[in-house]
Amino acid sequence: MPIAPSRRFVAGMLLFITNLMVVLDTTIANVSVPHIAGSLGATMDQGAWVITSYAAAEAICVPLCGWLAQRFGEVRLFLAMQLGFTIFSLLCGLSVSLPMLVACRIGQGLCGGPLMPLVQTLAQRIFAPAQLPKAMALWSLTVMLGPALGPVVGGLIADAVSWHWIFFVNVPVGLACAAAGSALLAPVKSEVRRVPIDAVGMILLAIWIGALQVMLDTGRDKDWFASPTILVLAIMAAVGFCAFVIWELTEEHPAVNLRLLAEGPFGLVLLAMSLCYGALFSGTVVLPQWLQATMQYSATDAGLILAMSPLASLLSTQVTLWLLFRYDARKIAALGGLMVGVSFLLRMGWSTEVSAFDIGWVVLFQGAAMPLLMMSLTNMSISVIPPAHMASGAGLAAFCRTMSLALGTASVLTVWGNQQAVSHTELADSLQPSATVATLTQAGMPDGAVTSYLNGLVNAQAVTQAMIYVCGVAICAILVATVSLAITPRIELTRFRGAKDKR
Repeated sequence: MPIAPSRRFVAGMLLFITNLMVVLDTTIANVSVPHIAGSLGATMDQGAWVITSYAAAEAICVPLCGWLAQRFGEVRLFLAMQLGFTIFSLLCGLSVSLPMLVACRIGQGLCGGPLMPLVQTLAQRIFAPAQLPKAMALWSLTVMLGPALGPVVGGLIADAVSWHWIFFVNVPVGLACAAAGSALLAPVKSEVRRVPIDAVGMILLAIWIGALQVMLDTGRDKDWFASPTILVLAIMAAVGFCAFVIWELTEEHPAVNLRLLAEGPFGLVLLAMSLCYGALFSGTVVLPQWLQATMQYSATDAGLILAMSPLASLLSTQVTLWLLFRYDARKIAALGGLMVGVSFLLRMGWSTEVSAFDIGWVVLFQGAAMPLLMMSLTNMSISVIPPAHMASGAGLAAFCRTMSLALGTASVLTVWGNQQAVSHTELADSLQPSATVATLTQAGMPDGAVTSYLNGLVNAQAVTQAMIYVCGVAICAILVATVSLAITPRIELTRFRGAKDKR
């Protein structure tokens, strides 16, 4: 029985608020690690497990969404995961030690992971064909904006109140969504199938994703493969991944349905989506750090500049919908990719003298491009998934986004750090330090102040040059994604065609 039209809007809003809350939590704690570590008497390296534990748990659980949905039903699973996420958020805020917080973050990630693909799956059932394109636009918007807003929101809460409230804010929202969901979603309950448990697949999945996530999050601090620990984790991830793929492709009832990757152009679309998602948020990782550490912007001012991206995305969403109704989605995605590439190219012209206005309008331009790119790719992906496997396909797509964010962040921060060291050495040599120190000393600057002043100048320029280098890497990723789209067969957006027929 479908949901009454008068209740669709409320049901849709609870789904999208849930999605935004979960996606926001992937990055909201990132800037609060110093607060958390100091409060719980831990080092910064130990405090980083607050981020690693959540990301690993989420990445393990996301691809299992299809199997879980079949076994327990989508609505029942959604409500259970929503309640679990809320409870673990409360426990995270109440944590009095780092081990307790890490354990609760694991629980939060395990419950939050399935919510993202479940929201997408349930939206397909709630909305009529004529409403579905707009619903998917809102869903795409939460996926795009959540990771971008997380560090800004987390920093403001941690500075203004306490790091505990980063987790407490989820509690009233989660309880309200769970209560509303139990009242509204009953008409779209799906049939429960007692599919066998693929224990071997689940164990292999946990091994390779857990090893990979820990390697990505700790490798930079341990000098990557110079560390025996990182080398062992890399081998575990590689062997576990190969064993997992072989097992899942030969298992009659796999925990993760990898066969969906052979469904038409689904695999090519996911490749393009992963590359674009990783490239987009590489800029999100680097830009706020550069603004605050090098350009001396306050956290609030940096947040205001970054907030221009979601503002532009909101406005661009309607334009993207209009285009998707009328043109080939591949061309719209390529246009969005071109605009994102141009935005990174414009960043390569920045220097330490760039004004806030020049930074702001580039961020605004990139924000306008994001819906063109990501909404097109999202709708292309769901259009090639058989309806019976929607939860599994949405889980795979969410998994690709999660891992591209993890891989992209680790890669970008590593490249950024290495390039800073290279640029620092080159700039220091080009300054002719002895002559420069002598000149500044003769001008009346004390010896200690001269060294500090020159080091500050070199550091600022080195960080800026490293950021420019990262932008070049992001442009290369966008180009590869564009090539992937170019060789993808045309995909008929069936949901948009149905919407046009009923307008």
